[in-house]
Amino acid sequence: MKTAVTKHIRAVTARKARPRANAANASPIVPPQAIAGRTLVLVIAIMTFLAGFTIAVVSVIDRAADAWASDIGREVTIEVRPLDGVAINGEVDKAVALAQEFPGVGGARGLSDAETQRLLEPWLGPGTDLSALPVPRLVIVSIDNASAFDVKALADAVGKEVRGGSVDDHALWVDRLSAMASSMVFAGIGLMTLMLVALVLSVVFATRAAMAGNRDVIEVLHFCGAEDRFIAGQFQRRFLLFGVEGGAIGGALALLAMAIAAWAIGGSAGRPGADQLEALFGRFELPGTAYGLVLALVVAVALLTALTSRLAVRRSLSALD
Repeated sequence: MKTAVTKHIRAVTARKARPRANAANASPIVPPQAIAGRTLVLVIAIMTFLAGFTIAVVSVIDRAADAWASDIGREVTIEVRPLDGVAINGEVDKAVALAQEFPGVGGARGLSDAETQRLLEPWLGPGTDLSALPVPRLVIVSIDNASAFDVKALADAVGKEVRGGSVDDHALWVDRLSAMASSMVFAGIGLMTLMLVALVLSVVFATRAAMAGNRDVIEVLHFCGAEDRFIAGQFQRRFLLFGVEGGAIGGALALLAMAIAAWAIGGSAGRPGADQLEALFGRFELPGTAYGLVLALVVAVALLTALTSRLAVRRSLSALD
């Protein structure tokens, strides 16, 4: 070890004694070949791709949940249950007329027997005779001005004036949709956190491997008085380039994957299952905020890679003192 250190001291002294014209040709403290650069870039790209794809999927689901809640919030339903000795069609007409008088209501209409049968067809099968079953009739009330509409007042009026009538404002479904969207967001944040932790560990291992491959040079510089921040800066710059490259590749692939998914789903209109997907998610396209978040992720990955490398080097150098 003493001989190796002596040789490196002589090499450093010789480099310092060279003319400034040859300074540009000096080898960097952290040569690229000392780091498994391609492997690290690949790991960073994979982690960024997974995190970016998670952001995109969560954004689509969150936007779909907002659309569902908005659609549900623009309607309330009056349910008229059949009662013995009561003409249900007359009570439906009464509910329609009553709802149309309320402020904020854009319109109200009762579902026909054919529409009710289509609603129940997935459970009762086609061709079911609804007249033989105690099936409630529904009145759909469209809301134009939510701030002027009072659902409680409508429910009280329906309860008093429409026999067998009740109002459903779909609050339960809205709460469930909000809970589902929040769960998806938290799950996405959890997945991204795990991916970033794995990325940090990969950078730490790569940094230590690079330091092990250049241990003699680093020790000579350290004991000759080179500041820790100078040595750490060499690693930071090198790993910043790896982070930028891997993050850009992973982010671009995540956006490309979502664009391909949107194209594939958009081109499957009319195929089995396509209508259900469109009803579930609407038009399968990324909101503008998702692109911004993916770009921010690329920048964050590059900075995190550089900072992790710097901290790992400073900690290793502190152990030499």
